[in-house]
Amino acid sequence: MAGLIPYNRRNRGLVDRGFGDFSDFYNMMDDFFNDGWLSRRFFPRDTFKVDVQENESEYLIEAELPGVEREEINIVMNEGRMTISVQREENIKEEKKNYVHRERRFSSMSRSLYLDDAKSTGIKAKLENGVLSIKVPKENKPNKSVKIDIE
Repeated sequence: MAGLIPYNRRNRGLVDRGFGDFSDFYNMMDDFFNDGWLSRRFFPRDTFKVDVQENESEYLIEAELPGVEREEINIVMNEGRMTISVQREENIKEEKKNYVHRERRFSSMSRSLYLDDAKSTGIKAKLENGVLSIKVPKENKPNKSVKIDIE
């Protein structure tokens, strides 16, 4: 029974190094048996998955955003850098007045992509079934690379 006593090895500092070694696994197990485990998610790493495909005429970007509404998404293109950001606020309003415990959530996530030859006009975005699809047309830029001969 002594092995089930909650002992958190994590309280060594403020920096979360992720799952780099077995001590992090043990920290997660310790947090599981602690009452506040659900509130200790790894928020610095919580973000959404983004896939980028490229063909000759455009970039195809897909971001997985399950449960996110269209109004909570902001997409900005600035000099080849596309930023997709999400801000969500969950506030459950119940008419019961005798709360023993009540929670609210606010989360913000952002991803930035650099697309060198992307046009700032003609970008199309669509949100369907929790997947944000963005089509970014390319512009033809002259090849500025130079081959350097070795003496």
